[in-house]
Amino acid sequence: MTTLLRTTANSTKLIAGTPISGFGKVSIPSGANVAVSDSTVNLNTVDSLQSRVNFISNNGPFLGASLRKGINVTSRRFAHTDVKFPNFDGYRPQSSLDPTKPSRETEDGRRSLPHAVVYGVGGVVGLMATKEIVQKVVAYKAMAADQRALASIEIKLDEIPEGTTKTFEWRGKPVFVKHRTPKEIKTEKGVTVADLRHPEHDDERVQKDEWSVVIGVCTHLGCVPIANSGDFGGYYCPCHGSHYDGSGRIRKGPAPLNLHVPPYVFKDNTIVVGTD
Repeated sequence: MTTLLRTTANSTKLIAGTPISGFGKVSIPSGANVAVSDSTVNLNTVDSLQSRVNFISNNGPFLGASLRKGINVTSRRFAHTDVKFPNFDGYRPQSSLDPTKPSRETEDGRRSLPHAVVYGVGGVVGLMATKEIVQKVVAYKAMAADQRALASIEIKLDEIPEGTTKTFEWRGKPVFVKHRTPKEIKTEKGVTVADLRHPEHDDERVQKDEWSVVIGVCTHLGCVPIANSGDFGGYYCPCHGSHYDGSGRIRKGPAPLNLHVPPYVFKDNTIVVGTD
């Protein structure tokens, strides 16, 4: 640090840390005016910088302060150079990619999916409604339950080949009609009645030897047996393992009774079930 000491005609420059006795004297003429020149210091603050930037950016001081925010200034962008418009061609259907086509020419392609949905759903609803109407009409025109309980069915014997069993419905129950072979007839007639749980001879259960007619409901718990199966070649109930022979008699398993024989008569080449 230096210090300038001045008396009437002399000035002394004192440098800190040096002995006083060793400095020289500088003579300044008396009456002379010495101009002190200091370098200009520009003190820039945030406000001064912001004002200057706003003045330059807004082409003058007359634009509002709404365009200014902090130290940043809203920039000017031009739609024809700066704004990039998005491309939505990936979201448009193929029929509407050409902007020069009138909408009426591409209407069929654009409306195909809505039409398919509307007509598809409408068709399904229409079919369901038609089904309900037909079922109600058929149920209304059908035979009453009490009449069906007293009704009888006719079975054509020509439709049942020898050695096969066919199932028919009578009063809500399955009826097994078995066309027996001579070997089956001989086997069933040769069974010892005393060995049966529910003793019945084959002649008591059939009207004609080659035809066996029984109700297909197991006498144990009411299941429907399988025809032409089991250990005795007649009927087998898979529920609890009851075995019946070709005449419908219980031979093995928990069933207590033979299969029931419905009332039936032979009429020409048919069997009428439900009539004595």
